[in-house]
Amino acid sequence: MQTKRAYRFRFYPTPEQATTLARTFGCVRMVYNHMLNLRSTAWAQRQERLGYHATSAALTALKKTPDYAWLNEVSSVPLQQTLRHLQTAFVNFFAKRTGYARFKRKDGPQSAEYTASAFRWGGRSLKLAKMREALPIRWSRQIPKAAKVTTVTVSKDSAGRYFVSLLCDDVVVQKPPTSSCIGIDLGLTHFATLSTGEKINAPQVFRQHEAKLAKLQRRLARKQRGSARRAKAKLKVAKLHAKITDTRRDFLHQLSTRLIHENQVIAVESLSVSNMQKNRCLAKSIGDAGWAEFVRQLEYKARWVGRDVVRVDRWYPSSKRCHACGHVLPKLPLNVRRWSCLKCGTDHDRDLNAAHNVLAAGLAVLALGETVRPECMSVDAQRLGSVKWESLSFREGSSQTVRGMYNMAMSSLILGRTV
Repeated sequence: MQTKRAYRFRFYPTPEQATTLARTFGCVRMVYNHMLNLRSTAWAQRQERLGYHATSAALTALKKTPDYAWLNEVSSVPLQQTLRHLQTAFVNFFAKRTGYARFKRKDGPQSAEYTASAFRWGGRSLKLAKMREALPIRWSRQIPKAAKVTTVTVSKDSAGRYFVSLLCDDVVVQKPPTSSCIGIDLGLTHFATLSTGEKINAPQVFRQHEAKLAKLQRRLARKQRGSARRAKAKLKVAKLHAKITDTRRDFLHQLSTRLIHENQVIAVESLSVSNMQKNRCLAKSIGDAGWAEFVRQLEYKARWVGRDVVRVDRWYPSSKRCHACGHVLPKLPLNVRRWSCLKCGTDHDRDLNAAHNVLAAGLAVLALGETVRPECMSVDAQRLGSVKWESLSFREGSSQTVRGMYNMAMSSLILGRTV
């Protein structure tokens, strides 16, 4: 399958390259902030909307002025790209997908984007415009020879580390279908409970470093603004934040990759993380878990290798519903981790029962193509009996692999049960 794929590496620039990159980052930041102010002022004073072409013409005129002649010392491509990024920010704002664009800070993360005309790619070497030598990249993995590099993004994070991201037109080979399907119940004590019975402990990365981070932040608060010691203390805080982020990301990538390789169908709940974080007692733990990033990784990796990730409606009573008989409890507090069904007497582990229900509902959604809600839809035996297997809209090549799991899930949805 043809797709866009990015490969990210860390590199250690020479002093000359670091100077060139610092100059480029500064010019990119200045152009972005200048054009953002220009567009905001035009609208506030004259009710005039300036687009990409107007800002591009303004940049050309700006370079010809003596006060901004230093903009010609760096490659023009990153400056044009930052105008496109600004245009995208305004498009997303007017489409109500994000907030209003904000000014870039000097002490925040920095980045510069180069298109094909501003870099030279030699398979194992990358040379950017205005640089004499190739970047000393630490090649942690091999880029496929068939991949065509289209865009290079150089960035520097708050911890002072340099990264280069190579966006490629790549061909991803899909994996052969498997016969395994799982449902996942996401939680806090256990990050994920699988319908197979496996429970994966939450790494709780932030909690492990919370005391040290608080200590470093108190030291930073006592330093005088603008002093060298404050800069050193701020760098220590940024490095610890980077360590927390990298550890969490590594855990999520390893887990999502393993689940995608082992299973044909993965069913998860559609959680509203932003609303859940309004609970101030659990907000920190929910943010530390990284559920949204985990589901995002599952979805794009599934598209690459030919798997199915199904989202079950957030209002589906996966925890309160007995997966053996279908009885739904009226209430189930969070502190109750085990419960017995009042109808059939089955003893349930709360998370494992939820994972079974999520799997059954996910397979129903995948087969019938309908939204599974707690009280808006009932599936009866006659309707299920009239559904032909050949008419189900499974991914091509996966029908045989999920037939058994589908039949098992459908057998639990008897007449009168809510799914």
